[in-house]
Amino acid sequence: MNLEPRDKQILEHIIEYCDQILATIQRFGDNYDLYQSDFVYRNATALCILQIGELVGNLTDEFKSAHPDIPWRQIKAVRNIIAHHYGSIDAEVTWDIMKDDIPDLKSYCQKQLNDN
Repeated sequence: MNLEPRDKQILEHIIEYCDQILATIQRFGDNYDLYQSDFVYRNATALCILQIGELVGNLTDEFKSAHPDIPWRQIKAVRNIIAHHYGSIDAEVTWDIMKDDIPDLKSYCQKQLNDN
């Protein structure tokens, strides 16, 4: 499946935000206790997660349907939680997203770009 120009551009932006999250972890430290206690660290990464969710919402339905192995709806749902209920966001959940899901999402998006 060839990527639509819109999907290609969105995937490139998702990768940029993934890179920003990874750079933020490097800058502040790969330490959950620090993350939990530092609102600047949490806010910086939450904004990137929010942006990724916003971008995912703009992918074409055809692309998302062709790539069901990524939980597109859940990514968008996390965006909505961050955007509308930030005070109630669980730092452990966002930490796990940053550590476990973001590197995988970045790799997946890069593979899609490389394959097209």
